[in-house]
Amino acid sequence: METAADRSRLILGNEGLAKLEDAAVMVLGLGGVGSACAEALARGGVGHLVLVDRDVVTPSNINRQALAFQSTVGRAKTEVMREMVLDINPACDVTAVQAFLDKDRLPEQLGALPRPDYVVDAIDTIAQKLAIALWCQGMDLPLVSAMGGANKLDPTRLRFSRIEKTSIDPIARIMRKECRKRGIRNLTVLYSDEQPLEVLGKYEAIDENGFVRAGESILGTMSYFPPIMGQMLASKVIRDIVGLEQP
Repeated sequence: METAADRSRLILGNEGLAKLEDAAVMVLGLGGVGSACAEALARGGVGHLVLVDRDVVTPSNINRQALAFQSTVGRAKTEVMREMVLDINPACDVTAVQAFLDKDRLPEQLGALPRPDYVVDAIDTIAQKLAIALWCQGMDLPLVSAMGGANKLDPTRLRFSRIEKTSIDPIARIMRKECRKRGIRNLTVLYSDEQPLEVLGKYEAIDENGFVRAGESILGTMSYFPPIMGQMLASKVIRDIVGLEQP
């Protein structure tokens, strides 16, 4: 009788699957990147997931987020993701926390959760990303951090790198500078070296004082780009946990 793990077993073997079943992965942020990553980790056989996000599903999420459907609009992303994970793998141990990660209280907040073997940062805000990197460095936890996927078209330009060696990406540029200031070393990131596109209607979204109007955005996102980022993050986590050689 077929099982969900049969196709993975052909590549990873029983030993590799056992490592994934024993592993705990923390996914911070369940947007387009994080929700796709969490789904892929669940399908890959990771046995323990810690999921953290503060938001509820909105209609604009439907174009790119694995947990966003007409039927889930208005629901907490953490609860929708938890249900998805358990529908994929009922044996998975899922800790789902709907919370805002305060950069000043982040060590306390994350320290109260089950200790992971690996952390995925799929959060958008730089202050929180830096706090996560500092926490992981202090706790000696492996971390991979997603840089910007907005206003980009070509997923073949995505690559893993140390933050010091990134280029082009606007978020990575700020992160490089701030990591140097804070003594954050050897942060592994997924970034794109594609130049971001100029967004149509950008200037209509900005008021006379230079601020983005309420309800508007100057960040566009393609349906496939964040999910591909999430799948790539999951691939790195799984390969690292199993101990496969990196290309």
